[in-house]
Amino acid sequence: MRVISMTDIDFMTQALHLARKGQGRTSPNPMVGAVVVRQGKVIGRGYHQKAGGPHAERIALDQAGTRAQGATLYVNLEPCNHFGRTPPCAELILERRIKKVVFGMPDPNPRVQGGGAEYLRRRGLEVVRGVLEEECRKLNEVFIKWITTGHPFVVLKAAASLDGRIASRTGDSKWISNERSRRLVHRIRNDVDAVLVGIGTVVLDNPLLTVRLERGKIKDPLRIVIDPQLRIPLKARILDDPERTLIISGDQASSRRKKMLESRGVDIITLPLKEGRISIQEMLNTLGGKGITSLLVEGGAGVFGSFLMERQIDKFILFLAPLLIGGHKAKAMIGGEGVARISEALRFKKTAVKMLSGDILVEAYPEK
Repeated sequence: MRVISMTDIDFMTQALHLARKGQGRTSPNPMVGAVVVRQGKVIGRGYHQKAGGPHAERIALDQAGTRAQGATLYVNLEPCNHFGRTPPCAELILERRIKKVVFGMPDPNPRVQGGGAEYLRRRGLEVVRGVLEEECRKLNEVFIKWITTGHPFVVLKAAASLDGRIASRTGDSKWISNERSRRLVHRIRNDVDAVLVGIGTVVLDNPLLTVRLERGKIKDPLRIVIDPQLRIPLKARILDDPERTLIISGDQASSRRKKMLESRGVDIITLPLKEGRISIQEMLNTLGGKGITSLLVEGGAGVFGSFLMERQIDKFILFLAPLLIGGHKAKAMIGGEGVARISEALRFKKTAVKMLSGDILVEAYPEK
């Protein structure tokens, strides 16, 4: 068994740092960073900046120039050996006469698994895999989910009181979490392809669901509303930018209402209702087919309940505010029928807890 050296870890850490610079901008491609090293010194760096743009390996190798001959390439993801929008990186690596390739995780694409590494090995290059593999997988958890299942990576986000309420008995919910927590939510929105709410949230809160950050590159996600009967008010703020709005409707909704919304530029997807509700799995099939790789679910309780019932949650983010709301009429965090037995509950692992100026941030992944 090969022992991974501190040198490998150091340069792979640099590749990961570069890859993160593309967060929220490379979809539906993965985040990739590359470092070219010769005699212990970095001579080329690069990261994938956007889909359709040059891959990290090409940028790093171009920066290294002729010095790349005999050097080592570090990259967090196995170099590709297939044509997409750009030529294969494996061929470029051979062309630039790289001697050794070290990568973090294999390409998860089921159509090309192992292709790049095997291609390079057969042509005499030394190829090492598995350096900081867990960190590399964590970085591209969104891409891994989408490329292997066709579904977007689903993040369920909620802000609740210590007694698990997301609104008072009158429906008031502003503001349960503090300003620091809300800024973090906007950074999360900035990194995902789409954000989703139910029609109840639109009617009650009239949200914009845009990104409001003071600095940095801002990208508003696609806004998705689950609205089986097309009840959305025509004055809803989410319709101010109809080209960035998608409504998931049921097949029994008014055709007149549908035509009215479509005439304003709103995209509507119609799915069959099952027991009066939209199938979350069918919706995710459709969204994944449209190239949506990440989905932030922001509520309300009924929508949370539907995702929980169908077990369609990949990550749970909870902002717990240090307050108690109380009352049996106050809105609970998750609606629906719930489980009959504790043994049926969705359990989580890899739970991380952090303080945010008094709020408690909990991030957790469900057990599979």
